[in-house]
Formats: sequence, structure tokens, C-alpha cells
Amino acid sequence: MQAAPVRATAIPTFTGALRAVESLLMSGGQRTARRNAWTSVLEDRRRAKDRVEAQRFLDQAAGQS
Repeated sequence: MQAAPVRATAIPTFTGALRAVESLLMSGGQRTARRNAWTSVLEDRRRAKDRVEAQRFLDQAAGQS
């Protein structure tokens, strides 16, 4: 009895499949713009989180005086 052949190519991930579809549907500039926009969204979320943490610290410091 022989073993089943080993698959030589990896099954693409969901993200990889989405990027492949994206590359077919969008030009390079549109892809770059979308990725830049998403990076900006993530950075805005990080700054908002930092603001909340700083405000909590200031509120705690004011309460201790």
C-alpha cells in the first residue's frame, strides 16, 4: 500500500486570497491608498487609547492632591 502523495503547494490563507482578488480588481495606486487609509485608522485608534490612558492618569493624580 502506498502513502498518499504530499501536496507541494500550500493552501492560500484567507488574507492571501483577499489580496489576490484585490490585486485583480484594483490598480496599484488604489491598493496603496486603501492600505494607507487603514494604517491611518489604526494609528488614530492607538492615539485615542493613549489619550484615554493619559486622562485617567491625570484624573488619578488630581484626586491624590
